[in-house]
This record gives sequence, structure tokens and C-alpha cells, in this order.
Amino acid sequence: MRLPITTTIALMAALALASLQPAAAREPGAKANYAVGPQYDTTHVYVAPDDVDRFVESFVATFGGKSTKQVVATVTPTPSSTTSQLVLTPVGSISVFGFKTPIPYPFGHERTGYLVTDMDAAVSAAKDAGAGVLVTTFSDPIGRDAVVQWPGGVNMQLYWHTTVPSYPKLQTVPENRVYVPAEKAAEFVKGFVRFAKGSVVSDDAKAPGIEIGRPNDSYRRIRITSKFGRMTVLVTDGRLPYPYGHELTGYEVASLDDTLAKAKTAGVSVLVDPYIADHRRAAIVKFPGGYVAEIHATVAQ
Repeated sequence: MRLPITTTIALMAALALASLQPAAAREPGAKANYAVGPQYDTTHVYVAPDDVDRFVESFVATFGGKSTKQVVATVTPTPSSTTSQLVLTPVGSISVFGFKTPIPYPFGHERTGYLVTDMDAAVSAAKDAGAGVLVTTFSDPIGRDAVVQWPGGVNMQLYWHTTVPSYPKLQTVPENRVYVPAEKAAEFVKGFVRFAKGSVVSDDAKAPGIEIGRPNDSYRRIRITSKFGRMTVLVTDGRLPYPYGHELTGYEVASLDDTLAKAKTAGVSVLVDPYIADHRRAAIVKFPGGYVAEIHATVAQ
């Protein structure tokens, strides 16, 4: 059957247009977003087994929330044993590990675990965006995992659960605080934004140096947002006074003073006293067991 001339012309035009589009735009998964939500993205905290209970109690006392039951499991693809539990708070979630055996490399160096909807597709998307796969996909007691590394040496774990989890939404979304060298900043940001289907909220080439413990200097700060949550990229020369660079996550709270008071009562040490920069009042603390975190509250403009 011959098609009407107008239909034939329209079909030829559509085919011609498709041939001019980039291949990625024509692939079904090219624009897929594999993130689930920031309440499912956890900071990985490694502490000595004897410190686990004290750390979890201090974290919950500081931010509220609750912990799941502690279990002992193998969460790596090679033989190991660790206590494992998930702590859910209104300002962010953490996965706590207290290894009873030596920790297999590269575990302990990954900063976060991001829940994804499709493990194989997410790993493929990360590779396409410039990440290397440090640990190929493996099974754990409740799902599957992989560890990837982004330009600049930023390690992250991707994970998928056999049974779909359901966690309450966060009151505030924490920020993943990533320190990268200037030579890798553009490559890291481009790759992660592509993978996360995120966007750059701000890029300040002259951010106040007090944010990295150098009040007389400035540095470059990039803020990113995506369905995975928030990220702050700190581009530095690596000359950082302690404890800067050790904090993995920044937690936003309603009142910094009230939160610090709860933290101190729970045995948390204040490493950096409160300071004001970029419309926020912030401090850095260390929890029992050694976990270092930034805590901040928004300052009215």
C-alpha cells in the first residue's frame, strides 16, 4: 500500500531529524535518573567496634531520630565481618560499620552510599560520565553494591535493595562535602552532574577562606543539587588546617546553638567554634569514635 505523499514527506523529515540528533539523546537510558531520594543516601561511618554504641547514641542525641537493630554481617565481596546499622535522623542518614576484622580495600575510603533504582544501569551511567569502577558489582545480604571513583579521587558506593526500602522524608537535606584539587574540579563536576542529572547552584571563585580554616585567603566553592541531595565541592590547594577535609557531611539544623548544646551533653567535641559565612553559621564537631561533621544553620539575610 502506498502512503499519501504528505505522510511520506513527514516520515522522511522525521527520519532525517533523528539522524542529526546526538546518539546519547536517542538512547532510552540517556536521560534516566537512577536516584531515589536524599533520605536514602547515607554517609558511611567506620568506627571501632567498642565505639559503635557510644557513637550512635551521641549522634541520635544530637540530631534526633533512631537506629535500626545492629546486625553482624559481611558487607564486602571478600571475607570480613562487621557490625552494621542504619541511623535515620531528620537531617540525614548514616550507615555505621564496626569492623571486627581488618577492612578490605577500598572499603572505608568511600564517603557515601547512594541508593539507585537500577544497579547495572547506574554503574554503566557512572562509567559513561567518567567514573572508574573500584569494586565491581557484588551481592550483600540485602541487595547489590559497587564502588566507583570520580576524577579527583572521590569514592562513592552505589547500592540497590532487593526489598524496596521506605524511609521518612528529611526535614533538611545534608550536603556531601567533597574536597578536590583545582586540576580535577571541572572534570569531577561535569561528570557527577551528568550522572546525577543535577545542576550547579553556585560557583564562587572567591569564597571566604574562613570556611576552610584560612580566614585571610579565598578559595573556589561549587554547590550542586540533584535528586541524590546536596553537594558542596571545595576546590583547594590541599593546605588545610585540621580538621578541614576530614568532615564528610554538613548537616543543616534549625538552631546551631541548641544542637551544639545537645552534642556537648552527648560527649561530642567542638573542633571549630561557630563562624558566619555564605549566609550560614557553622561549626565542626567530632563524635565519639572519631566521626567529624560540619553543622550549620541558615542566617537570615
